[in-house]
Formats: sequence, structure tokens, C-alpha cells
Amino acid sequence: MSYNDAIQDAKDQMQKAFEYLEKELKGIRTGRASSALVEFIKVEAWGSLQDIRSVAMVTVPETTQIVIKPYDGSIKQEILKAIQNSDLGLNGMVDGEIIRVNVPPPSADRRKQLAAQVGKLGEEARVSMRNIRRDTLKAIGSLTKDQGLSEDDQKRAEKQVEDATKSAVNKVDTASESKAKEIEAI
Repeated sequence: MSYNDAIQDAKDQMQKAFEYLEKELKGIRTGRASSALVEFIKVEAWGSLQDIRSVAMVTVPETTQIVIKPYDGSIKQEILKAIQNSDLGLNGMVDGEIIRVNVPPPSADRRKQLAAQVGKLGEEARVSMRNIRRDTLKAIGSLTKDQGLSEDDQKRAEKQVEDATKSAVNKVDTASESKAKEIEAI
């Protein structure tokens, strides 16, 4: 392993942590209907747990409504039950071959809770970035000792890791702040 490998590995891990944060943020209800709200809810279908997006087509015909059309009409009730059991506070109703889910705007208290949840997710992502940085700096230190590389190379590699961490944390901050503003704008 070289410095460049360690740095690239750190960047890849930071990107994965950021993508996880983005996925989690998409699942937070803001009052505007979004297919991402329900796509990852697990449904008991055909003997196993599946994402709703795997068993149904999810569309958003209006800003306050989600329409779910199961590929197999026999699992409508399972989808409805999964939505009602999720912690999103959504209720659906069967309307022929589809399920309609109305997305009411959250109350002021709920918006505060959601904003706090966004802050917590952002902080977890920042901690993850810092842990990746710490592990990478430790690996760079080991490379310097084991391979007898120069301290100048080590310093350059450490600076690259710091820059990558700063960039990743800025992306996390931007995504978290954007979601918090979206929640408060309702």
C-alpha cells in the first residue's frame, strides 16, 4: 500500500459515508410528497422483506400525495400495513388497484424534531469522516515507519487527507443545512 492508495481509500470511504447520509436525509419527511419517503420502507412480500420500490411503482402526482401501484395486487394490504407501521406518521388508503398516501405538513413540534434528527445525522456523518481521517493518518504513519519514506512525503500525504476531510465535512454541512431549511420552510 502506498500513500496514494491510503488517501484514495479514505476518499472512497468518505464518499460512501456521504451517500449514506444523503439516503437518510431523503427519507426524512418535510411535508412535500417525495417517492423517497416510502421507497425504502420494508414490506413482507412473497416470504421475504422487500423495499416498496421493488414491489410497486411509486409516483407523486401532487405535492401532498404519493401513489403506489403494486406490481402484484395481492400485496396491497401488506404495503399499506408497512406504511402505517413506519415511523413517518403517514396513512394510506386503498383506491382500487393503487394506494394513495396523503402527506400532511408536519406540526411545529414535529418540524423541530425533524430538524434535530437532521442535525444528529449530520453530526454522525462528521464523526465518521473524522474517524476515517484518524485511521488514514495512522496508516500513513505506519507506512512511513515500515517503508522508510521521507517525512516530507508523509506531511504532503497528511495534508491531502486533511483537505479531503475538510471537503467531505463541508459537503455534509451543506446537505444538512439544506435539509434543515427545507423542513423549516414549510
